[in-house]
Amino acid sequence: MIGIIRRNTGYRVARSLVCHELVLLASLVRWVARRPHGVGEEGARAYGYARGQGAMMFGFGFVCVVETVTMSVLLRDFPLVHSAFLVLDLYTILIVAGLHAASVTRPHVLTGTTLRLRRFATVDLRVPLSAVASVRRELRTTHEKRDGELAMEVGSQTTVTLELAEPAAYLTFFGRRREVRLVRFHADEADQFVRTIRELMSEGTPARSAPSPLPARPA
Repeated sequence: MIGIIRRNTGYRVARSLVCHELVLLASLVRWVARRPHGVGEEGARAYGYARGQGAMMFGFGFVCVVETVTMSVLLRDFPLVHSAFLVLDLYTILIVAGLHAASVTRPHVLTGTTLRLRRFATVDLRVPLSAVASVRRELRTTHEKRDGELAMEVGSQTTVTLELAEPAAYLTFFGRRREVRLVRFHADEADQFVRTIRELMSEGTPARSAPSPLPARPA
């Protein structure tokens, strides 16, 4: 029984890793084609969050490039080792680019009834506006992990705090369901984002009584 559990766990982890990296590669294609994900619905408004981490990601990518060149010079007399490290370094650069591409092409999306919050290809949380108790502009640079809370920091900071009247659920990286009542996230245009959410909440349309959507894996 323990062996079966371990195999299932290993399979789930491997599947999550493969799916995550496929999403990153797809994000690179979307980035080049300038086709953001999940904003095709009529009336949907996209709010980016990648600006807060752009310099950091490009800096990290530059370091990876320097490391690739350095290792190529140091290992030029060891062809097999050189080839192995070259493939690993190039793949690392690809993943770093994919992470930034995922942030650019998978923005937060706001419709008349639902708020979709995302971070990279790992978090995809759908919150009905009917479940929002309050939303405010709040800059935070430190975050502690607490039950019922989700911090989606970008560049080590969040700029918007969302309190929910009822829990919203999402799936973690390894497919575990988690419910939260407070969400902190970053948005480039935080003031405008908060203002728009409040305007939609104040409208009180009948659609706001819709039930919470089931959580889904980031796609």
